[in-house]
Amino acid sequence: MFSLSHITDLVNAWLYQQFPPTLALLLQFVIVGILVITLFSILGLVLIMMERRVAAWMQLRLGPNRVGPRGMFQTVADTVKLIMKEGMTPNGADKLMFNLAPYIVMMVSMVIMAPLMFADGFQIWDINIGVFFITAISSVSVIGILMAGWASNNKYSLLGAMRSGAQIVSYELSAGLSIITIVILTGSLQVSEIIAAQQTGWWIFKGHIPVLISFVIFIIAVTAETNRAPFDLAEAESELTAGFHTEYSGMKFALFFLAEYVNIFVVCAIGATLFLGGWMPFHIGSWESFNHIMDYIPSSVWFFGKTFFLIFVIMWFRWTFPRLRIDQLLNLEWKYLLPISMFNLILVTLMAIMGWHF
Repeated sequence: MFSLSHITDLVNAWLYQQFPPTLALLLQFVIVGILVITLFSILGLVLIMMERRVAAWMQLRLGPNRVGPRGMFQTVADTVKLIMKEGMTPNGADKLMFNLAPYIVMMVSMVIMAPLMFADGFQIWDINIGVFFITAISSVSVIGILMAGWASNNKYSLLGAMRSGAQIVSYELSAGLSIITIVILTGSLQVSEIIAAQQTGWWIFKGHIPVLISFVIFIIAVTAETNRAPFDLAEAESELTAGFHTEYSGMKFALFFLAEYVNIFVVCAIGATLFLGGWMPFHIGSWESFNHIMDYIPSSVWFFGKTFFLIFVIMWFRWTFPRLRIDQLLNLEWKYLLPISMFNLILVTLMAIMGWHF
């Protein structure tokens, strides 16, 4: 399979030949930062347009069709509009916390991308506790949301932030237990080893029904964690105006808006990595000819194809199901998803010990 590792090795060797070691390392950080910011910008434009197209398709309407050919530049026009708008700060707000909150949410999304493997040999940081790192850092995003709600000095913002905090803390349990099932089957927290363990088949196929249950629970839980409908109680327009970002405008609002879509990409990338093999092609056991044909498809195409498929599923949720009440949302987690996840974890542990998976 075509690997991108030779490109990263070439850039690394050139930097250390041209510059002192400390400066070369700093330049690597700068290059990685620029690439991540560029990826964020592209993802924001692509995913917002994808959301509008999926919504239009679900509702049998046209969608954006004015700016550019078939409305393709509508998101660019919206971005320019947000950049030109003045950022307002309420008089009674805590200005430091109010201005800092959107940057915290964005920085968390950026840091989570570090262990993700975008293609064969293309990864920012192959840390040996990659999955634990992702789950730990993702918990920090709720701090930015709580800061935004409290610092706005607005009842609607505070209510939205408190709802979001309860929602994220609750559904993190089910999402974490679903992730642990794959860690148990693989025997490692390292992202590259989890992908390598799926060379003979993705875990969603090799792990039988328990892994399929974990996958379904993971998708439901991360949809709730990212405050997406039907779990968007933190931004319920009919109740809370816009929730925790009611008082935000201009680029600060744009950062919250962008962070939501980047978080969708991140959680879907994690799901694709753990359950669908990440960049690993679709292999079937000892079918050498079939596996060899699958290897011709670039690894980055596999990764982004699986990720965008899961993004489509989450968008499908939004335009299919009605919004839940807050009590229904918490009942779903504490009375159903969490007990099922705990029982399923015991079942997967037994399956791993007995070697019942493929």
